[in-house]
Amino acid sequence: MVLGDVINIISRSGGAFASRWAHVVVGITWIGLLYYFNFVQVPSFAEMEAAARNNAIDKLASRALWWFRWAAAATVATGISILLFQGGDGGKIQLTNGDYWKSTPGMSIATGILLALTMFLNVWLVIWPNQKKVIANARNVQAGGEADPAAAAAGRKSALASRMNTIFSFPMLMFMVGTFHFFSLDFFKQNPSGGDRATYWIIALVIWALLELNALGVFGTKPGGTRAIYDTHQAALVTGFVLVAVYYVLFYLVLKA
Repeated sequence: MVLGDVINIISRSGGAFASRWAHVVVGITWIGLLYYFNFVQVPSFAEMEAAARNNAIDKLASRALWWFRWAAAATVATGISILLFQGGDGGKIQLTNGDYWKSTPGMSIATGILLALTMFLNVWLVIWPNQKKVIANARNVQAGGEADPAAAAAGRKSALASRMNTIFSFPMLMFMVGTFHFFSLDFFKQNPSGGDRATYWIIALVIWALLELNALGVFGTKPGGTRAIYDTHQAALVTGFVLVAVYYVLFYLVLKA
């Protein structure tokens, strides 16, 4: 092995480590703020007088949303950086078929990536555009203007997507953490057949799509019905843990050794 090869290996390893460290830091910031919004801010705002809530939206929520959306962007960027540095072999998984993304660990991280990217898109395409309307309305009312009748609907759309992100965050973290620490263990098939992969992905994608469509208001936006899982933070918590169990059982039944 020549010196250039050694330097290349060290650079890739160092880059992968630095990217993973940064990924954890910004990911903690993103998910921490997500939980703050859902478990602390929303219930607190519901108990405030309108004037106090508008002031808090203006001074507090607007700042928190800046960190929130850019932490989401940084989490995705550092995740891509990890993939680029470690290459297509998953970093350390040894495979017989040579295709990391067809392996059980590869399917695990791919599921986590799917959920994380959905959450990122919800932040930038649903939550933030609608929260801008809510913030603008709060500032306008504080300045003596008339309330925007569209602000409530915008807030509801944002809340649905935010609660969906909370629910998705639990299985997302299970797959992200479990890829190397659990789903790579011997009691899972490390090189599943094409049929096994197809079965897993069809069911996993149907679950993901139905939940995301529900959050986007395709089945309605009013409280109750299929939106009951978003109506309180307690319901979102329970649904998140149930979704962890559902995805794990699916993974186990289809991909157990």
